[in-house]
Amino acid sequence: MDQLDAIFSPQSVAVVGASTTPGKVGHDIFANILKGNFTGILYPVNPSARSVLSVKAYPSILDIPDPVELAIIILPPKLALEAVYNSVEKGIKGIVIVSAGFREVGNEGLEIENQIVSICKNADVRVVGPNCLGVINPNPSVSLNASFSTHMPKPGNISFISQSGALCTAVLDFAADRDFGFSKFISIGNKADVDELDILRYLHEDLDTEVIMLYLEELRRGPEFIEEVKHITSGDRPTPVIAVKSGRTNAGAMAAASHTGALAGTEAVYNAIFQQSGIIRADSINDLFNFANAFTFKKQTAVGKIYRKIPAGNRVAIITNAGGPGIVATDMTISSGLRLASFSGETIKSLTSHLPRAANLNNPVDVIGDASFDRYESALEAVVKDDGVDGALVILTPQSMTDTLGTAEAIVRITNRTTKPVLCCFMGIFDVSEGVKYLQEHGIPVYRFPENAAKAFGALYYYSQWLNRHILPPFDLKHDKTKADKVIQRYLKEGKYYIGELDGLDILKCYGFSVLPTHLAKNENEAADIADNIKYPVVLKIVSPQIIHKSDAGGVVAGIKNKEEIKKAYNQIISSAKQFDPKAQIDGVLVQKMSDPGQETILGMNRYPIFGPLLMFGFGGIFIEVFQDVSFRLAPIGRNSARKMIHSIKGYKLFQGFRGKPKRDVEHLEKLLISLSDMVTNHPEILEMDINPLFVHEEGKGATVADCRIILKKVET
Repeated sequence: MDQLDAIFSPQSVAVVGASTTPGKVGHDIFANILKGNFTGILYPVNPSARSVLSVKAYPSILDIPDPVELAIIILPPKLALEAVYNSVEKGIKGIVIVSAGFREVGNEGLEIENQIVSICKNADVRVVGPNCLGVINPNPSVSLNASFSTHMPKPGNISFISQSGALCTAVLDFAADRDFGFSKFISIGNKADVDELDILRYLHEDLDTEVIMLYLEELRRGPEFIEEVKHITSGDRPTPVIAVKSGRTNAGAMAAASHTGALAGTEAVYNAIFQQSGIIRADSINDLFNFANAFTFKKQTAVGKIYRKIPAGNRVAIITNAGGPGIVATDMTISSGLRLASFSGETIKSLTSHLPRAANLNNPVDVIGDASFDRYESALEAVVKDDGVDGALVILTPQSMTDTLGTAEAIVRITNRTTKPVLCCFMGIFDVSEGVKYLQEHGIPVYRFPENAAKAFGALYYYSQWLNRHILPPFDLKHDKTKADKVIQRYLKEGKYYIGELDGLDILKCYGFSVLPTHLAKNENEAADIADNIKYPVVLKIVSPQIIHKSDAGGVVAGIKNKEEIKKAYNQIISSAKQFDPKAQIDGVLVQKMSDPGQETILGMNRYPIFGPLLMFGFGGIFIEVFQDVSFRLAPIGRNSARKMIHSIKGYKLFQGFRGKPKRDVEHLEKLLISLSDMVTNHPEILEMDINPLFVHEEGKGATVADCRIILKKVET
């Protein structure tokens, strides 16, 4: 038996803080449980009342003569703490603390919250809350509405987890308006004990839950969350998880020494978490419901096996009886990562034989406004049989001659004969209500607007890609961790936190990065001698712990071809650096061999509390600031994530020999991303870093580091 069974499916419940006054939370929660036809035994606990809603009340939970599984506590923090002590003594198995006034109001509340968690952990009791709406299980075998929401949703196969109690009431209203059912519904509030991951694990094992919806404000677990949710969304019995994350901005990006630190932020972190764990991100509550509706679409085989209808690819056929909605659906289809399917000659022939001459036979198929149900049926049957079609979107706008119920029945007939998903859009409310109801009764997703249906199809395809991804074999990479660590520890012992480029390049060499011949010159003559040895052309770069962004200080001169240019550039760089920061300590100038031609890219990392190292990849050099075309993942990563990072930037085409340019060594780039992941995982002292630019050469010729910066964590004193 799972510990959370006592919270979701208790045999008995005590409401500690049950009130006789309507409108108070303690009264309304007790009333909701009572009026919701809870199948177990209900006990009100109130030392000042003989009864609550005609049910005998008890002064303390300890006075209840029978065993109690779940305590719902609705008391101020100090009294709640006492109630927790009593509940543990009573042998309670689960606690839900609805009341507020804990960590969210300050240190005193946090201290009481921590005491409650400590008591319950020692007693092996799980706690939901505090500061939450409660928990709802509409299953008729339980029928528990232990919340202050007056709406008991109808039973369904979708579960909802929310960090916000206030949002829960709005979601329940929204669900009631759309006749939406739930398996489990829970508000987790402050997450003092039970958090999203605990509930996700539980719901993944719950046979009544087929899809999980999640409203998230913050996570307090990083790599562990990714690994466990990855199993939930793609294991032996995959459960789709669809999430809305509040605060979708990049405001969390910090003032940082690296480009990565400046571009990253909490938004990048959460995007990485969702992508790496297989969570489907929705932009709104409306999308959350629309996507969940699509994921409940199932088919039963002849032997009784039930499977979810997921498209094998992104090729969609659209059937409509009106041009405008078809165009809208087409536009949204493309922006959702889908594409219009191209029909085979056989399909066109079939459509020609069943549709009138005025109909459009190409995708989107326009069956004309006067279409009867059999015209829809013939068109849908033809397109879903096409091997070049992965699914269909059927749009109906009500005309005076439209048979909405007949069309719905035809769609159900065809849908039952195919493994491909068919999503519907019946536009309007009253004129199409009969057909909509029929589709819903037969489990076919139906939407009011074509853009909603197209976005939902895009979510199905995203999940299909996740489920069907190939796990690439790992690279055999060898690193010199010990040598790199010696460099890092030397800087820390000296109280230095910015690793100079020379030492930074040495660290990168320990992890398999190719670097250019680079030497430090203290004067113009040394610079000229070094350049003669490493051969022209060369680059000169200022070396100063205070000047991290060298170009901003006029501290870089490239393409130098002879001694005279070397000396002139050396003096120019020193002069510019002094003007940029008169107090800067200038250690000299680096003389570096010019790299062979290659595509400029950037690899970087910024370390976050809880979540760990956030890796960045994108176009480098000046392009990083202009286009900010980057992707992020949390370390550690494997080859799949490295490849996805590279493929996901908009400029990926430039690696593929675009317009006569040579193909770039993408496989070597994958190795370097994994090496970077290994490096920042092995050396937690690295706070942030950039490798910029990294020149990626032609296929088979690797990549070369031209510049790097590494910032270490300051040691707390």
